[in-house]
Amino acid sequence: MTARLVVLISGNGSNLQAILDACASGELDATVVSVISNKADAYGLIRAKNAGVESIHFPKLENESRQQYDSRLANYVTTKQSDYIILAGWMKILSSFFLSSFPNRVINLHPALPDTFPGTHAIERAYEAWQCGQIKHTGVMVHLVPDEGVDNGPVLATELVPIFADDTLESLETRVHQTEHSLLTNTLKTILSAKNTELH
Repeated sequence: MTARLVVLISGNGSNLQAILDACASGELDATVVSVISNKADAYGLIRAKNAGVESIHFPKLENESRQQYDSRLANYVTTKQSDYIILAGWMKILSSFFLSSFPNRVINLHPALPDTFPGTHAIERAYEAWQCGQIKHTGVMVHLVPDEGVDNGPVLATELVPIFADDTLESLETRVHQTEHSLLTNTLKTILSAKNTELH
C-alpha cells in the first residue's frame, strides 16, 4: 500500500529532494502527490516539476485572513487524499483550521533538538550558542504537529549533530542538512512500515 505524501515547502527544497529520491529508489514505499509552496520563487517547485510531481504555488490572497488561507489550503490538500503532510522547510505556522483536518498526519522537520532553538534560524542560533560555550552539539528532530505550538509537537525521531572546533557556520549547516535528509527519510520509512504492519 504505497503511501501518498503532500509536501509543503517555502524554499530550496533539499529535504523534498531527499524524499523524492527515496520514493524513486523504492527506499520509501510512498509517492509524492503534490508539492505546495507559499512562495512563487521556491526552488523546490522546480525540483517537483523535474520529478514529474504536481507543483503548486499557493499564495495568500489579498485581504485573506490566516484562518481563511489555512482553510483553503486544507481543502486543497484534502483533495489529494494524502496519508501524510510533510513540512519540509514550510515557513508558516499552520493554524488549527488546517491541523484539525489532518490529526496525527502532519510531520515537521526542524534543524534543532527538542526544546532548543524553536522557530527560524535555528542552525545560526545553535552556532552562536556553541561559540559562547553554551552547547557542545546541536541536532535535528522530526515531530508531529498537533497544534499551533512552534517546533514542539510529539517527537518521532532525533539525531545529534556534533559541532567541531574548526566548524564554520557553513560547514555546520551542511552537516545539519545532511542529517535532516537521512533522518527525515528514515523516520518516514519507520512510520510507513508501521502503518503497513497495522493494515495487514
